[in-house]
Amino acid sequence: MTATVLIPPLYPKSLSLRPNCNLAQLNRRRSSSLSLRCQAVGESAESAIEYRGVYGPWKIDSSDIREVILYRSGLVTAATSFLVASSAAFSNQSEAFDLIRRNLDLFYGLGACGLGLSLYLIHIYVTEIKRTLQSLWVIGVVGSLATYVSVAQPSGMSLVEYVVQNPMAIWFVGPLFAALTGLVFKEGLCYGKLEAGLLTFIIPSVLLGHLSGLMDDGIKLTLLGVWMALFAVFAGRKFSQPIKDDIGDKSVFIFNALPQEEKAALIEKLEEQNYSENLH
Repeated sequence: MTATVLIPPLYPKSLSLRPNCNLAQLNRRRSSSLSLRCQAVGESAESAIEYRGVYGPWKIDSSDIREVILYRSGLVTAATSFLVASSAAFSNQSEAFDLIRRNLDLFYGLGACGLGLSLYLIHIYVTEIKRTLQSLWVIGVVGSLATYVSVAQPSGMSLVEYVVQNPMAIWFVGPLFAALTGLVFKEGLCYGKLEAGLLTFIIPSVLLGHLSGLMDDGIKLTLLGVWMALFAVFAGRKFSQPIKDDIGDKSVFIFNALPQEEKAALIEKLEEQNYSENLH
């Protein structure tokens, strides 16, 4: 999936569903059923809309909806895993947090998998940028596994504990977080999300501060807390967006998949149409 940083698409106004759902006529026991019904109507309505793209009209189909839901679910998985694992840094005496500490690598792995799913499905018009983020994710996963197998496990430590106690290990796990930074940067740039924009600076600041040793533990904990709060807001707000936002201009992706000859023919046809419209 992809979203552009070079050709910002223009979207129609989002559809209002209120006329289809008369809440005043329903009782409380049926409210949850109504909510599900409204959501289904919303997705159906979005699918019926024909959007005007750079290379022609397009519509949302069921596969688009499925991919967007999986993309957002991956982000929620990554955010939830990060929040649970990071919460252990703020409490020293608790059975619940002891359980979390014993499973830090499990949460790390779940978060990495969620991020990987989102990076696989993300919509970015420039393919090279998408491949770069995916490559950073792969390098980070390989680096994490290598660090765990070669040094963390022999030392009787989890990967997360080893990275916390050995800042130089950031070099091996860092690319994974660089991929995350790229994803939130794209979200902030395309949709103007404040929390995504702030995360673009918070994530590398925490990692570089830990790596360089120039940041004391108090500052790192404060920034970690800010990171947790912003990540939670970022992941939660994804589900308040229309499906079309995470699809982008579908006509661009259809165009990019065409053979060169068909691309040239389509561009020529569009130029002729524009010329005719200007004459009239």
